[in-house]
Amino acid sequence: MRVILTGGGTGGHIYPAIAIGQAIYNEWPRTEFLYVGTEAGLEKRIVPTTKFPFISINVEGIQRKISPQIFRAAWRTFIGIHQAERIIHDFVPHLVIGTGGYVCLPVVWAAARRNIPTIIHEQNALPGLTNRFLSKRVDEVLLTFAEAKERLSEKAKEKVTITGLPIRDEIMKVTRQQGLDYFGFNPEKLTLLGIGGSRGALSINKAMLHICAKLQDKVQIIHITGPNGHEQFIEDLKSTGINVGNSGNIIIRPYLHSMEYALACADLCVARAGAAFLSEMTAKGIPGVLIPYPYAAENHQEFNAKSLVQKGAAVMIKDDKLSGEALLNEVSRILFNEPTRKLMATKSKEAGNKQAIEKILEVIRPYMIK
Repeated sequence: MRVILTGGGTGGHIYPAIAIGQAIYNEWPRTEFLYVGTEAGLEKRIVPTTKFPFISINVEGIQRKISPQIFRAAWRTFIGIHQAERIIHDFVPHLVIGTGGYVCLPVVWAAARRNIPTIIHEQNALPGLTNRFLSKRVDEVLLTFAEAKERLSEKAKEKVTITGLPIRDEIMKVTRQQGLDYFGFNPEKLTLLGIGGSRGALSINKAMLHICAKLQDKVQIIHITGPNGHEQFIEDLKSTGINVGNSGNIIIRPYLHSMEYALACADLCVARAGAAFLSEMTAKGIPGVLIPYPYAAENHQEFNAKSLVQKGAAVMIKDDKLSGEALLNEVSRILFNEPTRKLMATKSKEAGNKQAIEKILEVIRPYMIK
């Protein structure tokens, strides 16, 4: 069997595609793969570190405002469709799986036109433009959030399976004690995990600076600043009298490759509301204080956050309302109130879906054994 994987732009589209590909490989190790992305997206750096061969096409996302960029993007999409058709002609896939991002449009569309089986996976509670368009034309539509189904056409709803979002095996394998040992933390203390996203977030960094200053003696803190804000955060922290090198209970990193260790020992997360991270957070049963990225396409992160807020697994602070005091109030209310914290942890675990990859394979299996 030959399978094309496609999804790009951000890690939220790329990692699910890789997780699905790895699961297919584990089940059918003789499968041949090809990952189709773009030169500009993160997939250009991430996919070559995996077992999947990578090839790029020339395509660009369309901005949601009237500008000359729309015409350029439309022309590149036209070119991308022709490039995708050539790739499909040469590779002859039995199945094409897309996980979102503008690169999916020409690849999945070209496959569907040739009557090659196509599957898309939507990570967010508000489906993206590409997946909303493709959902009417593909064979199967996989969703992370049940709420997303209501935002699809009636034709697309007939093809929907709620699977959840696949997460890496390592996330569930690391124990709490292993996480505490990794950071040299005290098992008797509570641990707060702060994350500003892969590019960092100035607003979250500023608020977490206040948290570090106020809670340094009460909790253990891991904060991922993002590469761009790391040096400034360390300098600002020093101005409050905190020297991270001499403080064993505060860990500040620009990026953390081994996120599984942080999630294993966290009692509360402060984070953006990207679907991939929320799936890992809820799989571990961690409550969250979520600050959706306000410039995400169609504000989809706010929809993701609201889904967990409604389930009792998280609280939300909008970015324009975020301050050190506002964050401190929510963090303190959850962390230092054991019944509240434990109830939210239970709700988070209930919202999580550790069987997502098994459900996805159930949908894929009939296409792999034809």
